[in-house]
Amino acid sequence: MTTPLAEVLDGQHAADLRKAARTLLKAPLLLARGRYADEFRLVRRHASELREWFDRNTGWSLQVDAETARLRKIPGVFTDATHPAREATRAAVPFTRRRYVLLCLALAALERGEAQIALGRLADQVVLDAADPQLARAGIEFTLDRRDERLDLAAVVRLLLGLGVLRRVAGDEEAYISGAGDVLYDVERRVLAGLLATRRGPSTVHAEALDDRLHELVSETALDSDELRFRAMRHSLTRRLLDDPVLYYDELTDAELGYLTRQRGFLTARITELTGLVPEVRAEGIAMVDPDDDLTDIRMPEQGTHGHITLLLAEYLAGAADAVTADQLARRVRELAAEHGGFWAKSARDPGMEAELVEQAVTRLTALGLVSRTAHGIVPRPALARYAVGDPVVLEPGTARMPAQRKAGSS
Repeated sequence: MTTPLAEVLDGQHAADLRKAARTLLKAPLLLARGRYADEFRLVRRHASELREWFDRNTGWSLQVDAETARLRKIPGVFTDATHPAREATRAAVPFTRRRYVLLCLALAALERGEAQIALGRLADQVVLDAADPQLARAGIEFTLDRRDERLDLAAVVRLLLGLGVLRRVAGDEEAYISGAGDVLYDVERRVLAGLLATRRGPSTVHAEALDDRLHELVSETALDSDELRFRAMRHSLTRRLLDDPVLYYDELTDAELGYLTRQRGFLTARITELTGLVPEVRAEGIAMVDPDDDLTDIRMPEQGTHGHITLLLAEYLAGAADAVTADQLARRVRELAAEHGGFWAKSARDPGMEAELVEQAVTRLTALGLVSRTAHGIVPRPALARYAVGDPVVLEPGTARMPAQRKAGSS
């Protein structure tokens, strides 16, 4: 029996829309050229539907033109620091506070600059702007005379190259770092203009505390009616379901939990329809599971020595009744090295490496919502039970203490 043409076209439309939406969630800034050129064309084709869905369900705005598509994502939780920007190199070193400040200063200099700029010229502008007394009072100072400072600026530039803000014309960052040369870049002004994901200019924010400043940057309107409060909760919960590995009920306010309890089916169905993510509802929370396993910036388990150690420590922590200290985990790594060290990289078996290996593992587990850091040590979260030895404990019909791993968010 031949499938009617209308059904075929509807199916293709839904598949293209889903692919476009998933690409925006994975890479909120798309260019007409490069890695996601095909997906960019799909986003342009379905821009109206995508814009309406994200605006209604998340409050994220989508801007699309002939060269760029920018989904201005706002996180559901402002205090989550587990997914930092990372240097666009194999090492993928996370950005420090100094690198973030350098990034902001570099963007300001590029905004004022011309269509081309040399790295040395950019460095000069950054040094001038870094002389601001407010930065000095905050303990931030740059001269870019030292190699480590030039390394930080090069990391910022490589991030901007990866985003498409800059295009290298001539030269190499390594030459600049060593003081042996310079680099010339084209500045993609359309991409640069689309980077800032705020609802108001930072210069209009007057709050002092960091959390208050972040909320002012993205605040939309006063929540002075039930309709606006419900809309804000829908946006926040949908953002967290899309971006966070697990949405735990104990992290919600009473109002948010009540709203989620009433609207859970609607919220998860809308996400599944657009993205293909599948809800796993458990006693402690909800995870939107990705059957294709590509909407993630962090995976568990992962191949290689660090992935193996992380998985083994996850199994150990899953069996812990209370908080586990870093020293206890380091001792456990030494025990594991005696048993599995033959399969690990030689550097992982060096004396004194335990603390670094533990930190890398705990950082990954925290980013995946599997553990929490507290003053007493590392505390396992319910989702970690999926890595425990043995069968899951069934709590009630249809629930178990074993939420599936899902993606961690991107910005």
